[in-house]
Amino acid sequence: MQRRNILTLFFVLFLLIEGTKAQEKLKLSYIQPATEWTEALPVGNGSLGAMIYGGVSLEHIQFNEETLWRGQPHDYSNKDAGDYLNEIRQLLTEGKQMEAQKLAQQEFMSEPLQQVHYQPFGDIYIDFKNHDNYTNYKRELNLNNAIGSVSYTVEGVEYKREVLSSFPDQIIAVNLTSSKSKALNFDLWLDAIHEDKAVKTNGSTQTLEVKVKDGALRGVATLRVETNGTIKTVGGKLQISKASKATIYLTAATNYIDFEVVSGEPEKMVPEILTKVASTNFKAVKEKHISDYQSLYNRFEISFGDNGKSKNPTDQRISDFSSDPNDPQLVALYVAYARYLTLASSRPGTKPATLQGIWNDKLTPPWFSSYTTNINLEMNYWPVEMYNLSECHEPLFDLIEDLSITGAKVAKAHYNAEGWIAHHNIDIWRGAAPVNASHHGIWLGGAAWLSTHIWEHYLFTQDKDFLQEKYPLMRSAALFYSQFLYEDPTTGYLISSPSNSPEIGGLVAGPTMDHQLIRALFRSTIEASEILNTDQEFASTLEPMIAKIAPNQIGKHGQLQEWLEDKDDPENHHRHVSHLWAVHPGNEINYEDTPDLMEAAKQSLEYRGDNGTGWSLAWKINFWSRFRDGDHAYKLLHKLLSPAEGADGKEGGGSYPNLFDAHPPFQIDGNFGGASGILEMILQSHLDKIELLPALPTALPEGRVSGIVARGGFELSFSWEEGRLIGISVLSKSGMPCVLKYKDNTIEFETEAGRTYHFDGLLNKK
Repeated sequence: MQRRNILTLFFVLFLLIEGTKAQEKLKLSYIQPATEWTEALPVGNGSLGAMIYGGVSLEHIQFNEETLWRGQPHDYSNKDAGDYLNEIRQLLTEGKQMEAQKLAQQEFMSEPLQQVHYQPFGDIYIDFKNHDNYTNYKRELNLNNAIGSVSYTVEGVEYKREVLSSFPDQIIAVNLTSSKSKALNFDLWLDAIHEDKAVKTNGSTQTLEVKVKDGALRGVATLRVETNGTIKTVGGKLQISKASKATIYLTAATNYIDFEVVSGEPEKMVPEILTKVASTNFKAVKEKHISDYQSLYNRFEISFGDNGKSKNPTDQRISDFSSDPNDPQLVALYVAYARYLTLASSRPGTKPATLQGIWNDKLTPPWFSSYTTNINLEMNYWPVEMYNLSECHEPLFDLIEDLSITGAKVAKAHYNAEGWIAHHNIDIWRGAAPVNASHHGIWLGGAAWLSTHIWEHYLFTQDKDFLQEKYPLMRSAALFYSQFLYEDPTTGYLISSPSNSPEIGGLVAGPTMDHQLIRALFRSTIEASEILNTDQEFASTLEPMIAKIAPNQIGKHGQLQEWLEDKDDPENHHRHVSHLWAVHPGNEINYEDTPDLMEAAKQSLEYRGDNGTGWSLAWKINFWSRFRDGDHAYKLLHKLLSPAEGADGKEGGGSYPNLFDAHPPFQIDGNFGGASGILEMILQSHLDKIELLPALPTALPEGRVSGIVARGGFELSFSWEEGRLIGISVLSKSGMPCVLKYKDNTIEFETEAGRTYHFDGLLNKK
């Protein structure tokens, strides 16, 4: 027994030491400044984001504040839409799709037809004097401390720059130093691409005021400089001279309070925030920032080994990966970067990550930089529980709370139903009505899919207080679908109509994805009711409906049908594969319970092909991991981690030099979805057991992970060599029964909350 304890101790120490070494190497690094936005490096604290170009003669830091959007408080519902619901359904029943789409476009869509855009805020410019000729340039983003840095040498003087976005202090800080006294000289100013803007300078501060075009929102950003040099104002710029150090603090705010109220006072909020850091120094701000960040970031570590390529610049590594996908440390870096981006764009109390997180440099960004709920928003949060950042899920739950209000208006106006609904696109005003065009905007799965995140959070945390608090949101969504489902006159099934299978095939009756989502919602609502011992009467009404909902069907090509009718085209290689939702992130279709459907789903995925945009590649990695085909999953990871193909919207996918996912253009969901797929290769817990290395690719024969979380409230650490599990430790956070499975070995055991259990590679107790 003593020998086993000693071996266990050595195993834990080995993981800690090796993990620490691996963590220290998790950096994005470059040997030249950025020239494009997708080469710049992101920092963020959930509400303030910035992109660092790292220029030498001229530094450009473009920044965002999460609540600066176009538009104003607005109810997007169409009060007369419900009058046309039955007619649209009847047209679809009669096979008159074009007529149904035309009528829906005229009478059923949101008012107005389109939502609004997320906006950039402003730009910091730092003009350094006589820095044209330089050597020893290095630009980095250190994921271990969330600090971007630039260093170089001019005429024997070393210049350094550090940039961070602090969550505890709610500021962006830029620290500048020179190795020689009085060698630091620069001009500093704020600007913005907004038409309505003003810049005011006062002593060591400069303030930028912007007013959004076509909207009710305005913003204030102020920077303050602290330096041992001199400061004066020249031509509207702050001129700092004869310094060896200088720190720039910037914060920003808008008049947005919530989706109904815009009476905030940013001109009061901004100085109050800056006053709080006035009595401190950069060292203290930095230490506070690192302590806060690492308290979350250090919970989880992952390594797949390092063959020496980690010493190369990141852009070179991405390029090299396209021809030789043998850089295991880059795969670990990709997961760490996703965790970094989660912490930078989705902290408790902030808004959830948009299509681009919180980073956007355009007044008219692609797809409005919105919250797209027919996969993209949800994908942003797929890995959040698994890589141990559960708190970062909270902004999504806040959005669901908002949508339960606006979505209730849409449910009543459009569908004559109680409860709440959300369609495929949401903006900061929480518009829940169908937007853009009827052939893709009328999609009914939003409330169901978002509600699964409430249930998943409970499954991972076993937090009954949370479930008690959020259960009404699940119930209200289920109530809507229970009243919305419509008996198909042809088959007798309950179906979702009108709707579509995102974003393919047009307006239809009975898309498979909707039915998978609704069944999942009904089942989780029933189970939640049982766990909480409440609301049994309502829950009992859902059970018989589940059996009547149109089932998953296998079509003539051996495929899982995407629609009620058997009309799938095997030659269609569309980026959406929505009818496989029940494989991932759902679990209704799996090898244990529905092997025939699992094979049909695989056939559908094979027909769809291996190409796609960034987020589509990411989803397919998750699918192939669930199919337990790690090598096929890695084949798609190869594409995802290769240079982006095109930037003008053509289907290509891949990664930009700063490792941002390319739709193209940039969409952050691929970063998060790709990380989720990598984690699904090494751990799956969606079937009431924890399966270890279920889809390990041959390209990753060795590795270590610690702090990875499984459903049931378990936190695991384990390692493997030559593709074989070596040992595993399981911390039970909630005292639930645990089932571990590795290949043909399974062990079931009771646990105590707070206790850790150790096993060897054959799942024998240690």
